[in-house]
Amino acid sequence: MLFNTLEFALYLPIVFILYWFVFNKNLKWQNGLIILASYVFYSWWDWRFLSLIIFSSLIDYYIGLALASTYEEKKRKRLLYLSMLVNLGFLGMFKYFNFFSENFAEAFTFFGKSIDSFTLNVILPVGISFYTFQTMSYTIDVYKKKLVPTKDIFSFLAFVSFFPQLVAGPIERATNLLPQFYRKRKFDNSTATDGLYQILWGLFKKVAIADQCSILVNAVFDDYHSYDSMSLIGAAILFAFQIYCDFSGYSDIAIGTSKLFGFKLMKNFAYPYFSRDIAEFWRRWHISLSTWFRDYVYIPLGGSKVETSKKIRNIFIIFILSGFWHGANWTYIFWGALNAIYFLPSLLKGTHRKNIQAIADNQILPGFGEFFRILKTFFLTVVAWVFFRSETLTGAFDFLIRSLTNDGENNYYVSLSNDELLQFLFTLILITVLVFYEWISRTKDFVKVDVLFSERKKPILTLFMATIFITIILIQTRNESVDFIYFQF
Repeated sequence: MLFNTLEFALYLPIVFILYWFVFNKNLKWQNGLIILASYVFYSWWDWRFLSLIIFSSLIDYYIGLALASTYEEKKRKRLLYLSMLVNLGFLGMFKYFNFFSENFAEAFTFFGKSIDSFTLNVILPVGISFYTFQTMSYTIDVYKKKLVPTKDIFSFLAFVSFFPQLVAGPIERATNLLPQFYRKRKFDNSTATDGLYQILWGLFKKVAIADQCSILVNAVFDDYHSYDSMSLIGAAILFAFQIYCDFSGYSDIAIGTSKLFGFKLMKNFAYPYFSRDIAEFWRRWHISLSTWFRDYVYIPLGGSKVETSKKIRNIFIIFILSGFWHGANWTYIFWGALNAIYFLPSLLKGTHRKNIQAIADNQILPGFGEFFRILKTFFLTVVAWVFFRSETLTGAFDFLIRSLTNDGENNYYVSLSNDELLQFLFTLILITVLVFYEWISRTKDFVKVDVLFSERKKPILTLFMATIFITIILIQTRNESVDFIYFQF
């Protein structure tokens, strides 16, 4: 079930009413309703893959209990390895088996031999990369004794399958989300109102911007040989906003929906396109994944507290793993490696922790130097996104070369049509609105539509602004709902 559909618009109020007015007397009943609602939510896509979530949940639940019952280190390690084998085994079979099989067969061509690759005709379960990492973090934290394993199976099943963030994050840690299922929740009007604001902002980013960007981005990237340089550059920039608004929009809706049920999820995006260097960008982009790799891969490898050669090794490992997490394609691996190259100068100079605070804090505008660094970081990010969006590495390099050489003087190269140009200009207007609102909200957790108004004037003006944003969303809504980009990961 997609957030940007009529089905979800009807489904959410039903679950909300049952949760607060029917099952509110008993905590286990509420958690049970969340489990049922989450399984229905996931089954809307394909009910057959529910067995994966349930099996993975039960494995990690009982392994957690087993870890608590033994102090023998060898046995504890075997239990941890079993959890990782099951979780990574499912992930590897559904997401990476064909990639390794095809590349293994192709490798033999270097030795003058040819073998047929064996591939599996399977569908990638939606959200498998997200809930797999979420359950693995639970087992790892229990193994490291950072977390006491739960005996409440209802709470654990609800933690793994919590429907707002089940299929595209944020990737929650058990230390943050699981204890919230133990406590009785009380409805808070202020929190719920904030949740509705965040849902509205997320829908604006997804429906009004990301889905509209996708029309032009798909047209140009699918036939980039035919477009002139300006069209290619414009499409690359639009994709940067498409993927941001699509993914952060999902996170906003997920976090806002969670607030309606009395839960607090971690922040997943912190205005990343206002970053002054790549290190800051990665502290602000997909925070739940970046911190996951930091805590469970980077720091165990020694982090930045090792000799220079190992620092470089560690950076490349986590960025390449991050790229591979996104998909079984060399373009994602290269995208990860390219970001590692971007990151290295600040790491080696020791400036990677320099830009911690929000840019231009207590100022209206950034200084010229900061503005230039923002543009430079955005440019580097756009170049990297071309590899992320392209089907092949050859295609990505060709796209970048043509963006500099297709000058349009040859009639073979075409510019955007009048309809495409109007769509592009209107989308730019909405992107300008996005950038403006995010800039004035850059020190806040999320954007509110009433951020411009004083407390005294808020009620009427907030309703007015919310109506404007809802109208824009309805106008921009396409006949068919567009999947969120990160569903494929």
